[in-house]
Amino acid sequence: MSQDILDRLEATIRERRTGDPETSYVAKLTARGRKKMAQKLGEEGVEAAIAAVAEDKAALTGEAADLIFHLIVLLADAGLTLDDVRAELARREGMSGIAEKAARG
Repeated sequence: MSQDILDRLEATIRERRTGDPETSYVAKLTARGRKKMAQKLGEEGVEAAIAAVAEDKAALTGEAADLIFHLIVLLADAGLTLDDVRAELARREGMSGIAEKAARG
């Protein structure tokens, strides 16, 4: 079965976590800790929001890619996978966002 680009990216990120921080951005982020990973994720989210408000589709596309990349780095550090996220999305499928949020209680 052929993996999609996100699955391949996730595998690459997991592989590079233990690499040399001098040659791997993923290893460098991993070495700096979860707080830095979370900070980078937040920065990318803000940059994506700014690009969206500016109606700059090219910038938004690039920032969305950066956001997804940094999310996968953080998920890997937390011991989570895209399959965990997929399972949560599947659990929520067909439920309104308002009802889902209310069910979290």
